[in-house]
Amino acid sequence: MLSTAAHGVSARLSVLPYALTIFLSAFLLFLVQPIIAKQILPWFGGSSGVWTTALVFFQSALLAGYAYADATTRLGVRRQAMLHVVLLAASLVTLPILASSAWKPHGDEEPVLRILLLLAATIGLPYFLLSTTTPLLQSWYWRRFRSAVPYRLFALSNFASLLALLGFPVLLEPWFDLAALGWGWSALYTAFVATCAVTGYISLKTAGEGEPLAAAATHVEPAAAPTASTQLTWLALSAMGSVMLLAVTNHVTQNVASVPFLWVLPLSIYLLTFVLTFDHPRWYRRGVFVAALAGVVPAMAYLIPSLDLKLAAAVFFSGLFCACMFCHGELARMKPDPGHLTRFYLMLSVGGALGAVLVAIAAPLVLPGYLEVNIALVLLALLLLARMGGWTRALGLAVVALTGYFAVHGAREYVKDTRVMERDFYGVVRTRDRSEPVPYRAMLHGGIVHGGQLLGAAFRNTPSDYFGPTSGYGRLFSALNAVRPGPRKVGIIGLGAGVVASYGRAGDVFVFYEISPRVVGVASREFSFLRDTPARTGVVLGDGRLSLEREAPRRYDVLGIDAFAGDSIPMHLVTREAMALYVRHLADDGVIVFQATNRYIDLLPVVKRLASEFGMEAVIVSDAPDFRSGPEYWLSSTEQIIVTRDRGLLAHAALADVAKPIADRSDLKTFTDAHHNLFRILK
Repeated sequence: MLSTAAHGVSARLSVLPYALTIFLSAFLLFLVQPIIAKQILPWFGGSSGVWTTALVFFQSALLAGYAYADATTRLGVRRQAMLHVVLLAASLVTLPILASSAWKPHGDEEPVLRILLLLAATIGLPYFLLSTTTPLLQSWYWRRFRSAVPYRLFALSNFASLLALLGFPVLLEPWFDLAALGWGWSALYTAFVATCAVTGYISLKTAGEGEPLAAAATHVEPAAAPTASTQLTWLALSAMGSVMLLAVTNHVTQNVASVPFLWVLPLSIYLLTFVLTFDHPRWYRRGVFVAALAGVVPAMAYLIPSLDLKLAAAVFFSGLFCACMFCHGELARMKPDPGHLTRFYLMLSVGGALGAVLVAIAAPLVLPGYLEVNIALVLLALLLLARMGGWTRALGLAVVALTGYFAVHGAREYVKDTRVMERDFYGVVRTRDRSEPVPYRAMLHGGIVHGGQLLGAAFRNTPSDYFGPTSGYGRLFSALNAVRPGPRKVGIIGLGAGVVASYGRAGDVFVFYEISPRVVGVASREFSFLRDTPARTGVVLGDGRLSLEREAPRRYDVLGIDAFAGDSIPMHLVTREAMALYVRHLADDGVIVFQATNRYIDLLPVVKRLASEFGMEAVIVSDAPDFRSGPEYWLSSTEQIIVTRDRGLLAHAALADVAKPIADRSDLKTFTDAHHNLFRILK
């Protein structure tokens, strides 16, 4: 009895090096993703496309790692372990993981390729080696303990990934700046290299030159290799889970609401389903999840046109959970003999990378709008049908028919009344016309209006939307016309429809900084503000902040910060370093206007702190027209922050009665490029 118990304790202890190494590798894999993404996000306009492109790199590196693990198993444990330790030691030369500013774009580059190359140069080798760990060490573990089943270590790795994903915004980001996070990650990676080397040594010492010790007493016939059909099924199930993850994320965060951190939920669901399905068969009840999926897939397709965040998030995230439980549960049911586990993980990674490429790269090139969720739901219904048998195939056919009908209907609603719809790396731009009571054309980015114009000769060049006569911009230009009537230079980060140009006068110069070529094209073709204004106008293509960094001081009388991705505000435009740049380009008595109109972020205390640091006054002008439902429906409620040293300008009648001081928040630190906490300013 004692010897049996002692053997059990010894077996549990022997797995610890493998479990610890796999846990560390998975934790570091998902911790490096937000760290590096946050470093490069400001260089590419704060667009959500940065994250989806980064996911393509991460999935592709994972694929390369799994392919390496599969290919090198033919070398045997000794040569495989020695090769791996050499590569691990070489990867230490690439630390720390801090992106070089040499990768900053100049405005005319293709962002996808530049991001992929940047990531490869900055974290390529460490990330590749981390990605090899789960299949590689499970293979070593199996070779050492043929009687043990290694697949639960895959559940452990996904649990570690989930901890890193949730822990970063809650426990790490609020307390550490990017430099500290980069060096801290690098220190942990060094510890991982040491741990992995020790585990490799243990595996070498135990396995020796011949058969694994656990297999020495009994000869085990090798299991038959998985068929091509089986491997293609693994690939299809893995790809479907990846496609659903990105398609649902894009739909909810772009078409429904651009809520900060909302992308964390679908990725957490995706990882959680891996943890559950590979931990134990009890978590995946095939009949339960097939039935649930048969109901929720048509429901998701039906709700594609819905803009109700609570309803859409509840249904789509529940549907994503059911879809990933089905895909990953089927994979867990089909997992092969551990002798072929590296090939199994290779096909999983091929599927994951394929799904990411289809949604993050192919969809923006092929689809004019965010329609990938429509296609994904139909493919999911077809996959469900393919996995059904007997009488349930009739149910599967009904699910395919209903899902297809609702998906097509949702696509028609998406493009309904749309004049123009164009897509690029930075999002989808659409224009829509309204004929009653006055003809009006709006520009939308995602689901958010980014300016519009009244149509007809009598209304040309009339300010609208967030830039009406009683808005912060309208009142500011009214005051400037009275106090400083001479020609002025105006710079605006964020073009939209170009509405601000309507305040231009003969002799004025208006320069717009716009990151999206599609926005520039649509604003020029669909709206006439840039042509109708008496002022001289110009457009600088590229991220506004990076463009200002490259320019000599402009001496702007007004500098507007009006860049948005959907309803999301790029945080790199409201940091201390950004403010210093704005001041460098501002005339001594110049004015900075921050567009604060949004549903989820409270910018007021952030800008107040920045203004105070630079000896400037910050006031908020809120405009809520009472006639929004009346004939002047083209005016929108808005909040704009005016920052200046010119107190006389703020005292002008156009501003004095409506401009309100902003309360300081002593508990809020000044936002910097290296450290800013979005959680603290959520509304």
